[in-house]
Amino acid sequence: MLKIAYHPIYAHPLPEGHRFPMLKYELIPAQLLHEGTIQQENLFSPEPLTEKDIITTHEEVYWLQLKNLTLPLKEQRRIGFPLNAQLVEREIRIAKGTINGALYALQNGAAFNVAGGTHHAGSNWGEGFCLLNDQAIASNYLLNNHLAKRILIIDLDVHQGNGTAEIFQNEQRVFTFSMHGAKNFPFRKEQSDLDIALPDETDDDVFLSKLKESLKFVFEKHQPDFVFYLAGVDVLESDKLGKLSLTKKACKQRDQLVFEACLKHQVPVQVSMGGGYSADIKTIVDAHCNTFRVAFDLYG
Repeated sequence: MLKIAYHPIYAHPLPEGHRFPMLKYELIPAQLLHEGTIQQENLFSPEPLTEKDIITTHEEVYWLQLKNLTLPLKEQRRIGFPLNAQLVEREIRIAKGTINGALYALQNGAAFNVAGGTHHAGSNWGEGFCLLNDQAIASNYLLNNHLAKRILIIDLDVHQGNGTAEIFQNEQRVFTFSMHGAKNFPFRKEQSDLDIALPDETDDDVFLSKLKESLKFVFEKHQPDFVFYLAGVDVLESDKLGKLSLTKKACKQRDQLVFEACLKHQVPVQVSMGGGYSADIKTIVDAHCNTFRVAFDLYG
């Protein structure tokens, strides 16, 4: 059975101005249940992450500043909102959901987190609404527990996975692949193992062609035994922040290409949802739900 991490705290409201995107964390599982794509037993509620698992990826001083709510105001501004205890708990439950999802994926081929994709968090900083890097933490968990030897992180959010790239810049066992808008946030990029920087208004055909070519390359080059996939839907033409021009159909085809590559190479995959900022919440939710629909069709 394919498993999906979800906890009510995922939809914890951010400060004024940031609440709208949070609605999707309640609406995605509700829609999937309503339409019958999933059943209640597909969902699981993650516990908080342990400090040991956090400091294998993030520097201890940074973590203690988060935990004790003493992060300097300058660093809080870099994150994008003031810290509070519930936001920190939200992040550690998201990261635990991604770890548990990875364990489920080892058993069932694929697993999901309704939230996650916090790829702007580096080893000692938070940025872009990301405090802790869930897929980086889960990657290190698999490596440290000898559950994977070679990991591929496929980041198809419209923003570069700069935190992920920085964390694994000297880790040969993890290959970081980010395909993102060249002129989009973050404006200071880190160097992934493979960066595909796309010009503004990149359309369906160009995006899908580059993705096919890149997936073939990264699977053959790195030969992973586990994949983490960040499936942001801020690549849509309707996205307020994305600057690319993908249709919802192409976004769904993107997901299918990734899952088919994982199946072809017999590699389990954990999926975190990433960003989505279209003006219509229905567009965001439907595009995210397509990721689940494609996977449930392919994996059964």
